[in-house]
Amino acid sequence: MTQLNQIWKNYDRMLIITVLLLAVVGMVMLYSASSIWAYNHYDTGTYFLQKQVLRLAIALLIMYGFMRLDYRHLKDWANIILIVSVVLLIATKMIYFLQHNPAPARWIHLGPLSLQTSDIARLSLIIYLSAYINKKRQKLEDFYFGFLPAVVVIALILGLIIIQPDFSTAAIIGVIGFTILFLGGARLPHIVVTITSAITILIPVMLMEPYRRARILSFFNPAADTGGSSYQVQQSLISLGNGGLFGLGLGNSMEKNLFLPTPHTDFIFSIIGEETGFIGVIIVLTLFLIAFQRGIKIAKNATDPFSILLALGIAFSFILYAFINTAVISNLLPTTGLPMPLISYGGSGLVLNLAGIGILLNISRKDQPSKRSNRWFS
Repeated sequence: MTQLNQIWKNYDRMLIITVLLLAVVGMVMLYSASSIWAYNHYDTGTYFLQKQVLRLAIALLIMYGFMRLDYRHLKDWANIILIVSVVLLIATKMIYFLQHNPAPARWIHLGPLSLQTSDIARLSLIIYLSAYINKKRQKLEDFYFGFLPAVVVIALILGLIIIQPDFSTAAIIGVIGFTILFLGGARLPHIVVTITSAITILIPVMLMEPYRRARILSFFNPAADTGGSSYQVQQSLISLGNGGLFGLGLGNSMEKNLFLPTPHTDFIFSIIGEETGFIGVIIVLTLFLIAFQRGIKIAKNATDPFSILLALGIAFSFILYAFINTAVISNLLPTTGLPMPLISYGGSGLVLNLAGIGILLNISRKDQPSKRSNRWFS
């Protein structure tokens, strides 16, 4: 009870409440979206729910651990954390290669646990760039001695994720990385030139894979391939349309009845729209916006460049994944395979997102030793 009182007193209460509400929504909608699929494939409607509840318990423990760990230690460990994430990315690809496994090399299996190494790389890159800018902030405007080394690190991470292959995750992590550089004081012309150069390379790489080309073409002309690449998006739009303003009611989705493939994963938000309607969609998106706003507030109240950039990077990553997932299921963006944070089924994303929230809450602690005043938001 004393620990709970300390948490309630010393940490950002609104962020805690919002994140827990999102986790509860995720569990309820996961069961609703997956029960029929689970029963047809595993003879029990609670198969995915049971696994996700266990993952949530582990994720909450990890979040609590990061809440209690002084986040300033991450600044000292940033290089090691980055190296570990790079090694995991390489190891994942090598394991699949040695096993002659044709599946995408995105997961590394540790007994009963499976980790998506790109999720680890995303948080690692946020921590590393925050520490790097904190140390090199005076040189960041210098292209060769400040900006370029950070770009090389970003390019290394993105390259290792692209060859998994996971192009969409690499692109989003690239957006997060360059956003942190911009917020840290990098010159806009340097960023624009670098991104422009990267795009000229990445577009041909993206179009090399037939399934990526199919996704792009079906996005611009979804009616041309309603049974192929655009099938999932078409069913998602039908699901959203069925929901109307108030929805069909919890458990009453029609699209989850084997029309929308694996509705508990990347397209679970379509089921939320169908069962809770436009009102439910707005409520969930508002929760994400509240979490983002609390992250911005925590950054604004932080007292050093490292904590400011760390808070901004985590908050931006959280909201970016949420809104890109929303854009995909409503056909505003091509299909990417990015999950809805805390809502979609999956362990790595859940654990890493709550680890990031734990770091945010740690930065928000009111009982930390006072430091020099914050001049970044004066």
